[in-house]
Amino acid sequence: MQMIKQQSELAKLIRERRSIKKGYNNKMVKKEIVTQLLEDAIWAPTHGMRQPWRFIFVGENQKREFAKKIASTYPEEKQENRESYLNEPNAILVVIMEKGDNQKKQDENFGATACLIQNFQLLAWEQGLGVVWKTNPHIYDPNVEEILQVQENERIVGFLHMGYFDEQPEKKERIALREKFTTFHVE
Repeated sequence: MQMIKQQSELAKLIRERRSIKKGYNNKMVKKEIVTQLLEDAIWAPTHGMRQPWRFIFVGENQKREFAKKIASTYPEEKQENRESYLNEPNAILVVIMEKGDNQKKQDENFGATACLIQNFQLLAWEQGLGVVWKTNPHIYDPNVEEILQVQENERIVGFLHMGYFDEQPEKKERIALREKFTTFHVE
């Protein structure tokens, strides 16, 4: 029987990472740190080396106008709430992917982009930068796509809300693997 080695630094990082949804401090998230993290995150697995992603960075100087424009796509009674919500993080990274011309390519492109996002979250966590992947209704809104100049062959995968934080959220336990793992048996 093979002995399991001591938990690696990567395994610890994966288990320690948390989604930071609120409680951001005032430290600015600079475009340079985001691009530096993305330079490594793009090494995610990608079918056929399609690298189906692109990004729109919304920093401190663009955030208010961005929040106002995105919030304007909601019914009037929700706009103030959505604008406030989009102004909470210190920065936002919009992740856009190529759809793919068939279901297989679309699934592969989404999988690759999700891997890239996980890479980004882990790298950001390592630097003390909190990230949460948001998939609010506005990412599916054609008006938002128009505002962000999303092309017909693309879709928004999510808004990554980012910010530095002082307090780490509590760890939430996972369902035990034994409850989700089986071995194929031939009858």
